[in-house]
Amino acid sequence: MPDAPLRRIWADGGYTGTLIGWLAERIGCVLEIVKLTDKLKGFQVLPHRWVVERTFAWLGKYRRLSKDYESDTQSSETWIYIAMIHIMVRRLAPSPKAASP
Repeated sequence: MPDAPLRRIWADGGYTGTLIGWLAERIGCVLEIVKLTDKLKGFQVLPHRWVVERTFAWLGKYRRLSKDYESDTQSSETWIYIAMIHIMVRRLAPSPKAASP
């Protein structure tokens, strides 16, 4: 279990229903549903949703995470942690080659 508990989860409109109450009761976090508005037509960026899609795109660049190869969820979670650690280390200390023009 993570050190910092989840306080808020953003989800698609498909997760409305009893899940909201279940999360509040069992885990103690708030589930916010990000919904489309009927007023606007065509493509629109939904708040908070792009964060998830961007993260999935980053993880998809790692060969082991590009497909669902893992049969064990613990192994899959571990590879996600490894990929995110690699992403954060590269951002905190970029290589000298990447910094030069």
